[in-house]
Amino acid sequence: MKYFLVALVLFFSACSIKEYSHTQSKIIIIKSPKIKFADVGYLRNLNDAIELELFMAGKSIKKITINHLVCVDEEGCMSKSGFNEEYLHPSYPTELLQNILLAKPIYNSKNFLKTESGFVQKIQNEDVNIKYEVNLKTIFFKDKKNNIILKFKETK
Repeated sequence: MKYFLVALVLFFSACSIKEYSHTQSKIIIIKSPKIKFADVGYLRNLNDAIELELFMAGKSIKKITINHLVCVDEEGCMSKSGFNEEYLHPSYPTELLQNILLAKPIYNSKNFLKTESGFVQKIQNEDVNIKYEVNLKTIFFKDKKNNIILKFKETK
């Protein structure tokens, strides 16, 4: 019973309304098996809690929140690995999307190369062929093998 209550509290706190301390408007491009999007959106975060709100023609069309779980408007909440399996690729580490949105290294900083204004990672194995680049104005993730692109660019 005790574990059930803890799980219940975690579930409801993961999707609860948060006051985010950082809000940035971004030009967002997402190409994955389930999401195709290219327009403006908002990226909000408070520490590692993130909300990505996608707009098309000025209307909010999708909101993805990431904390302990990943919550998508119409789909409800799921584990991070469940989100990867459904929206991205099942072989990705559970924290991949969260790290990308926060401009942090992925895959435990594998092949991390510091650049003048950020860093680059190139990761290739039997499941992925990734180029991940972060600089002052852009976050760019491309997995050629799985045909997935995530790009977040400053609007100014």
